[in-house]
Amino acid sequence: MSRIDHIAGHTWHGRKGAVENAFRYGVDYVLLEPDAPTPTAPALFSRNRGNVVSLWDSDNGGPLRQGRGVDWVRDVLEAHGLPGDDRIELLTQPRVLGHVFNPVSFWLCRDSGGGLRVVIAEVTNTFGDRHCYLCHRDDLVAITAHDRLRARKVLHVSPFQPVEGRYEFRFDIRPDRIGIWIDFTGGNGGVIATLVGPRRRLSTLGLLGAILRRPFGSRRVLALIHWQALRLWWKGARYRPRPVPTVDDVSR
Repeated sequence: MSRIDHIAGHTWHGRKGAVENAFRYGVDYVLLEPDAPTPTAPALFSRNRGNVVSLWDSDNGGPLRQGRGVDWVRDVLEAHGLPGDDRIELLTQPRVLGHVFNPVSFWLCRDSGGGLRVVIAEVTNTFGDRHCYLCHRDDLVAITAHDRLRARKVLHVSPFQPVEGRYEFRFDIRPDRIGIWIDFTGGNGGVIATLVGPRRRLSTLGLLGAILRRPFGSRRVLALIHWQALRLWWKGARYRPRPVPTVDDVSR
């Protein structure tokens, strides 16, 4: 991959169970190969230096604000005996005016033929905790759009959902489009979350459009998260205090 792609997509969340709630909003992600030579990018975008829109290696791949990027991913793959270190891509929200909050980023780990062998879902909550889920087939062959990959939930994300339960991930990563579906089931309910959008080369026009439509970037995402939490509280959803987070960084 010799370019940076921009996914001007949308995310949809729908709550399962007695207290119903659903919302949909626009979101901007970038997709790139972090350890490849950085291609020419629009003037508004930078890697590892300040700009209107920027991406910093320290934001991903390891503990929050202490990321090691691709080096961390390769260490994780080696420690778990997993393939996919021939080409590693990162799908994440960039910083806007220096600020970033990523509820979930994805490391896409491919073999020499381009097959998607492992996905690492890097989940961060609003309490400052982070945990990563290894997603792969049991037989370790390439992941298809029809595969449903399961992981036990470990990280406390929403205070209105239990920690106990399981995720089911589905990934449809195409040259022209991204589709990711996450289905959490726990207790008597759960939530379905999606990320869908077209995949285009990052451009000045695309960035300007994103900034005009969503000028506050991840600050807006945080505000929307807290607004939905207020709505759930008002509807009577049970509040669950944050438990002590797990000491493990990665699980399946």
